[in-house]
Amino acid sequence: MDSINNKKIAVSHQGAGMDRHDKPPPLDLSHHYSVVTKRRLPSQIKQAYKFFQIPGILNIAGGLPNVQFFPFDTLEAQAAKPERWTPSPNHPGEPAASASSDPAAANHLAVPKTLHETDPLKKIDLSTALQYGLAQGYPPLHSWVRQFTRENLHPDTPYRDGPEVIMTCGSTDGFSKTLSLLVDQWTKGVNDISQRPGLLCEHFVYSNVLSQSQPFGVQIVPVKSDASGMAVKGPGGLEDVLANWDSSKGKRPNLMYTVTLGHNPTGIVLSVERKKEIYAVCSRFDVIIVEDEPYWYLQFPSAATEEAKSRGQPLPPASQPPTLTPNRSSSGYPFLGSLAPSFLSLDTDGRVVRLDTFSKTVAPGCRLGWITAQPAFIERFERITESTTQQPSGFVQGLISELVLGSSAQNQLAKSTFSRLFSSPSSSTNPKSFTGWDTSGFVRWLAGLRGSYERRMVRMCRILDDGSTLVSASPLHPSSTSEWSPLAVSQTKLFTYSWPRGGMFIWLRAHLETHPLWLVPLPNPRFPVLNGPVLSAALMVWLTTKPFRVLVTTGSMFSANEKIRKEEGWKYYRICFAAEAEENVDRAAERFVHGVQEFWKVRDLRVVEKLLGELGADGEVQAVGEDVSRLGWYMGC
Repeated sequence: MDSINNKKIAVSHQGAGMDRHDKPPPLDLSHHYSVVTKRRLPSQIKQAYKFFQIPGILNIAGGLPNVQFFPFDTLEAQAAKPERWTPSPNHPGEPAASASSDPAAANHLAVPKTLHETDPLKKIDLSTALQYGLAQGYPPLHSWVRQFTRENLHPDTPYRDGPEVIMTCGSTDGFSKTLSLLVDQWTKGVNDISQRPGLLCEHFVYSNVLSQSQPFGVQIVPVKSDASGMAVKGPGGLEDVLANWDSSKGKRPNLMYTVTLGHNPTGIVLSVERKKEIYAVCSRFDVIIVEDEPYWYLQFPSAATEEAKSRGQPLPPASQPPTLTPNRSSSGYPFLGSLAPSFLSLDTDGRVVRLDTFSKTVAPGCRLGWITAQPAFIERFERITESTTQQPSGFVQGLISELVLGSSAQNQLAKSTFSRLFSSPSSSTNPKSFTGWDTSGFVRWLAGLRGSYERRMVRMCRILDDGSTLVSASPLHPSSTSEWSPLAVSQTKLFTYSWPRGGMFIWLRAHLETHPLWLVPLPNPRFPVLNGPVLSAALMVWLTTKPFRVLVTTGSMFSANEKIRKEEGWKYYRICFAAEAEENVDRAAERFVHGVQEFWKVRDLRVVEKLLGELGADGEVQAVGEDVSRLGWYMGC
């Protein structure tokens, strides 16, 4: 493969900055631990697992079921080749890579029941994957994730010996454990207000984080954002919020949640310069940064150029790979090196807790991810995991291990065993080869995903650009009896947005104040006037009706608090270009544009009142269309 296909390049760390052992250790941040976290002790059962690996030992101590009674003899799958999807260039103007022959073909993966391998880091079989295991994760997969994280994703973490990792049941589980690690539960009327914990976040935030934090009594503290992400300076910026904190409202927040790359819902990619500013303030005020990055690999290098082309604007200068210092260590892969770096690259203190997941790169149903943080944090996460989830699903870990570890020598026995099982040419599952991806293949898969989502984004945004303005014409002299009368042409801006620089979402601002029924009174005690929130909800319902039949998410769902929801949330809609089938991407954008334009032509109050009848007592959508109701449970994803 060429460079865009992510062939591993030779990496020399000599002279590329400080050696890991020359760096200072991370700060001791144990004062942030919750009371429960401080009380956690290592699991005695899990500690005994190290004895299970002694050669020749007969284990009559652990309560492990016998492997022969597992009702699965193999775990098998037809897995995509890494080259199935075509990458986009790392930089605008760079030619796209050519895919290998028959990229749509699948490879057969098989995990055997028992593999005769003594090294636990090389042993991928059901006898280990489906058994009780270590809280840090299935040893082969944990080992691979640790190496991939430390050497390829974040090779330049600036504290001694670098970060450690622990497997999770996805990022939601990772954030739940982070709350357990750092937050003492607060209850109104029971605990003093001075002890109430706070969580810093953007004005618009992934809604599940809000619902996870609420049971802990956490106060959500929104920080003003601009087109470049969380603001640092000025009124409402991070520095202002922390420096001028009113202690009568609770404890000054010492925890921040952010998605910096392909932000959900706004699609912003935080610049390195802004990251540096945020980190400096967090270091000064002793704030832990929770960096949730499910969309990190979906950074779109063509977005700025394609946006300019679509809107007839001057083209921006060609972008360069993001760097932190001239001596930034190489990730080993051009694709990974082209991505804006993580907060971990700035983490001199060891105050960053990063959440990663396979949800957007393999499948959400895997419920598999990992946390990256300084070793002391990971040790506490391990204690939490031992007494909660214990470990992610063994089925999933086993299959993902086989997928990403590739055709290494330790897996050849399993592959040769199963090649005999499928040797018949007439078998519909007859594989040509039994190979996984290995690290190079996984990176190539990520590059292909980025390319596919980027092209979807470009297609949808072009259609939205073309339909963002409603052009109408009316007679300049309506009372004229002449057959010919000049026309007055007017243009009404329906919505504006910036093309997303990453992620899966378009964050669109609807200009409802230009609607002809704006602020018109209604003979309805629930909705006495057609203000912004009411028109916004009516528009969402309108879009679900025939002939439009398209569902979007309102910004209210992502508002950090009630004030933001009432003042700003109704103005915005989040549009996902990832979920629909390929043939529906253009159709969905066209239906949205058609629906919005037709909504602006509505002048009959009875039409709007009928739409408002679909709303619940709180003004939120309760049912849309004929058979769909209460969709909010997944729309915030």
